[in-house]
Amino acid sequence: MKYRQVENDTVQAPIPSGFGPSTTAREALGDRDLKGKIAIVTGGYSGIGTETTRILAEAGAAVIVPARSIEKAKAAVAGIPNVDVYFLDLMDPASIDGFAQRFLAAGKPLHILINSAGVMRTPLRRDDRGYESQFSTNHLGHFQLTARLWPALKKAQGARVVALASYGHRRGGIDFDDPNFERREYDKGKAYGQAKSANILFAIGLDKKGRRYGVRAFAVHPGTIPDTDLGRDLDEDEKLPILPKDENGRFINDKEGMFFKTVEQGAATSIWCATSRQLDGMGGVYCEDVDIAEAVPAESTGRKGVWPWAIDPGLVEPLWQLSEKLTGVKFL
Repeated sequence: MKYRQVENDTVQAPIPSGFGPSTTAREALGDRDLKGKIAIVTGGYSGIGTETTRILAEAGAAVIVPARSIEKAKAAVAGIPNVDVYFLDLMDPASIDGFAQRFLAAGKPLHILINSAGVMRTPLRRDDRGYESQFSTNHLGHFQLTARLWPALKKAQGARVVALASYGHRRGGIDFDDPNFERREYDKGKAYGQAKSANILFAIGLDKKGRRYGVRAFAVHPGTIPDTDLGRDLDEDEKLPILPKDENGRFINDKEGMFFKTVEQGAATSIWCATSRQLDGMGGVYCEDVDIAEAVPAESTGRKGVWPWAIDPGLVEPLWQLSEKLTGVKFL
């Protein structure tokens, strides 16, 4: 199958930024002052999400963390200034609407939305609508949340949206005929790849829709980060090895072809995409290692870059229509 590379005002190729895989979120932020900015970080109380919340809040932003477990979230962000926690379940459409309505009622702009929450390679689970859980949580829930918050993003007149993707998108694109594995045999790796490809295509579509309002969107691969619970559903033979750390708390990487990151390094690309002036006037691209990633061919066997089915502009609108159909929500 032939794919086209996305055509927009930002080339899917490194800038280069001057940063790299070892860059931390604090380094990626630099001296940026975020006082007066409002941010929402889904998953902002776990793993790299917590570090993302910390960096934004300590830079002066008011950060809202949606959470299924209020107590767990409050404990995780305790001691971080400028953070509020409210209930949200990405697999529950009513809770998404309730969260968004509460935010919109305040009449405030939303400057930064980081869709960081997610699940990975789970056994077959379904939400109450019957939708497969990885597609429901990672993509559809964030699609609905972003749509409901759209008025506040436009009001910011310069908002950025970051969709957490993964190099796991290389496992394959979206099956538009059977996205919820109702007729084909369930494969948790393919389901994860489908959801992460959707995250990237969503960022491309959102950026195209939002640029007239100053809303720019980016998809991000945070890296391979052992110190999170994202892999809680992995089988023992799928889990990452335990590596030693140096005196600075960074992993000693000696595994060929793989670079293991700390949570501080894993949050760096999200922070860069959400705040960096290097990206002013840019958007609609997939980023990794604190830079725009390279587009790679479908036959690539590496662990870096973005595969063609995740940046094909011909797939953006079909995904948008499918997402509207499954959620019953449109951007207004």
